[in-house]
Amino acid sequence: MSTAAVRKQAPDNAGERPTPVGKLRLGAGETFHGETIDAIGKAVLQAGIAYVGGYPGAPVSHLLDVFAHARDSVLKPLGVHFEQSASEAGAAALLGASIHYPLRGCVTWKSIVGTNVASDALSNLSSAGVVGGALILVGEDYGEGASVIQERTHSFAMKSSIPLIDPRYNMQKIVDLVETGFELSEASHLPVMMSLRIRACHMTGRFVCKDNKSPGYKSDTPLDGARFDYSRIVLPPSTYAQEKAKFEERLPTARRFIVDNDLNELHTGKGKFGIIMQGGMWTNVMRALTRLGLADAFGKTDVPHLILNVVHPLVPEQITDFIADKTSVLVVEEGNPAYIENQVRAFAQEKGVKCAVHGKDVLPIAGEYVLPVVRKGVAAYLELAASPAKRETARMHSEAIGKAAIDAIQVAVPVPTRPPGFCTGCPERPFFTALKLLMRERGPIHVSSDIGCNTFATLPPFNMGNTVLGYGMSLASGGAVAGPLNQPVVAVMGDGGFWHNGLTTGVVNAQWNGYDAVLVILDNGYASATGQQHIPSTGTTPWGQASDVSIERTLRGIGVKWLRHVDSYAVEDTLDVLREAMDARGEGLRVIIADNECMLAKKRRGRNHKREAGKARKPMRRSRFGVDEAICTGDHSCIRLSGCPSLTVQHSSDPLKDGPTAHVDGDCVACALCGEAAQAAKLCPSFYKAKGRINPGRWERMKSGFVNAIMARLGAS
Repeated sequence: MSTAAVRKQAPDNAGERPTPVGKLRLGAGETFHGETIDAIGKAVLQAGIAYVGGYPGAPVSHLLDVFAHARDSVLKPLGVHFEQSASEAGAAALLGASIHYPLRGCVTWKSIVGTNVASDALSNLSSAGVVGGALILVGEDYGEGASVIQERTHSFAMKSSIPLIDPRYNMQKIVDLVETGFELSEASHLPVMMSLRIRACHMTGRFVCKDNKSPGYKSDTPLDGARFDYSRIVLPPSTYAQEKAKFEERLPTARRFIVDNDLNELHTGKGKFGIIMQGGMWTNVMRALTRLGLADAFGKTDVPHLILNVVHPLVPEQITDFIADKTSVLVVEEGNPAYIENQVRAFAQEKGVKCAVHGKDVLPIAGEYVLPVVRKGVAAYLELAASPAKRETARMHSEAIGKAAIDAIQVAVPVPTRPPGFCTGCPERPFFTALKLLMRERGPIHVSSDIGCNTFATLPPFNMGNTVLGYGMSLASGGAVAGPLNQPVVAVMGDGGFWHNGLTTGVVNAQWNGYDAVLVILDNGYASATGQQHIPSTGTTPWGQASDVSIERTLRGIGVKWLRHVDSYAVEDTLDVLREAMDARGEGLRVIIADNECMLAKKRRGRNHKREAGKARKPMRRSRFGVDEAICTGDHSCIRLSGCPSLTVQHSSDPLKDGPTAHVDGDCVACALCGEAAQAAKLCPSFYKAKGRINPGRWERMKSGFVNAIMARLGAS
């Protein structure tokens, strides 16, 4: 079906800005305008994919959200199969369709953690090779604002001989490289990775669209039959031939394709020096040269530079040709080890090129190369290598910028630190309040923490979570601890972590090995940390179909006998169940399921309901908590036990109080944690709950008027 036919089938509202799904329907000659992550979704459909999948994770989770919403209206009519995989390993295994068949496929996940999970399937895939183009879009979560361990995808690509694209920040270029990535994969018979940095995903821009392409093979135009080829099975002797093919056929073909299709960009200029950079570094390098007076605002410069949009494999001849007439080059490569810099040195030595290679000597050895870092490094390099005129120009600009930065720091008001934490009303927060109260009773407890929202409990005010080793691995990571401590280990994971890795790696392993442990599953209904994506136990699929997969039935099915449900907001009840679980020694694995919906999802649904009710003038309830200033003693144990962003302090109007009192600000969602914590900890009774009505009915207005009149008379008397 053509793009036009799909658009007619499910049109956007006339005159309105297209939604992300609407942008997928744009046809040839129409202009896309929006974020890069949406542009990439359009690009893979233009490339004629047969299937797409992945696992949500920043900064690429939005891509899966859009495809899930577009599954029935856009993907199905095109003949494209979509699935949200249960893990990155499942997503990587999906690419197995491209091993024997000319089917183009695309999967996505967060790297480096997702790539680690997918590594087994990826290693086997790259060994077997592909016939159809296989593209892996990895969200490179590295540097400032990153939420995971600081490693890069580069090392994995090199290890498994997977071409790695690191595109420069230009929307048209990124779209072109997505489409060309499939061609590179088919030419080299290797899967191809594209590294998408956080800033690249959220960059806005425009490009001229093409029509979406239906895959050549689908249900109404099927393949001629299943194929078998032992040479593509990863068993000896095939694996020996596959390794030989990687280095003698596939990678050389990839290098020829890179050169023939100008995937890397050479910019000649003046001078006996130059810069080699990753594609993702182009924006900051050009901005640095602009700030140093050596480029204009559009990135036009006479400084020679080579942009590596494909950072693996490098083309030796391309590198040596660039450095042959230069006395020195600067390699701008983010992170460590310095794979590109070391290869450039090796190429120069092999060809006998007399060119000094600079990189980590003038730039930091690790960390994100943000603009001030790159500018400082480029300026330091130019002082070593540039002509006197360029060196003086760069020095003057660098000094002026440095002085302006110092002046700005001196006059600026310091920005208060704001560490990450649970959202206001998060149902996971009260559980950790109960666990903190338990530790007050019994002393320190080893808590094996997990990846997800629950990881925030390692920060103040809870400061609990002795280890974090991977998504769904909290229970497994405490296996050897219970004996030496002579106490049950408490393992905490979310429902997303349970389905991702916690079931097999954690629960099955604990049952099999007889762990003396307490597992707490924080069941909030979604993969909340990445944007409330659906998981198997949400109750519906990502595209809205009903699904009946249960955490409890799964646990019962593998033999878990001790299992309790708690309302996480009921702190006292949760504390009682925690005591019971800790004291049930010898009863095997004890599982507590704390189930309350993610507050962000609940509030989003509530806002829509209030909006509709407000339009219809229907009555609505609203409530919030407060603190009676006259009763509050200023002890602030309530804050130390909850850490709720809405619970803060304010100056007391009572002159006899020498400190601030607790205060609930306007962000309160009335989850009741502050009052519950005060009650469970036997704190002061200063919290109150205020209830109100919006758009009250006639009877409610009369009742309110009567009560107010009585109160006024009592007050007067």
